[in-house]
Amino acid sequence: MATIDLIVLGILKKAPMSAYDIQKLVEYRNISKWVKISTPSIYKKAIQLEEKGLIQAEIVKEGKMPEKAIYSLTEAGHTEFERLMFEIASKPISIFLDFNAVIVNIDSLPPEKQKKCVAEISSNIKTLKAYLKENISEKKNKPEIPTTGMAVLQQQFVLVKAIEDWIASLEIELF
Repeated sequence: MATIDLIVLGILKKAPMSAYDIQKLVEYRNISKWVKISTPSIYKKAIQLEEKGLIQAEIVKEGKMPEKAIYSLTEAGHTEFERLMFEIASKPISIFLDFNAVIVNIDSLPPEKQKKCVAEISSNIKTLKAYLKENISEKKNKPEIPTTGMAVLQQQFVLVKAIEDWIASLEIELF
């Protein structure tokens, strides 16, 4: 998947690191909240990118710790990073919201179950909004958080607020 390739290559463009460190950075930056990426996919992707010659591993041993592979971009990796940046940037924007599968089928349920489903979605949106608000508050004055990372958090917050407003109008329309 090109998106995961771009995430991994982009992280390694900034600094060489192990797959474990990439995974921890993805967790810390909450990347999996806005891009479908999992811990096992990062490890698999590192191996695939190395096989393609886009990254290279240097085996290092620190003290009594076991050996680990530290990955860095090759020249081909730098080229692929830029190619992916422009390829993905030029694609039409798609927003996939899994709960839309519920919305398009909501009229197949009795009214009381429709309300329950919409209430569940609404509750989950409120939870996500609170999480994003807290995350933004925690990270907004930390110099190690890139401006672009904060921009994505703010984008997600704006989208969640819009979905929250939409859900409220849907509830009025349906019920």
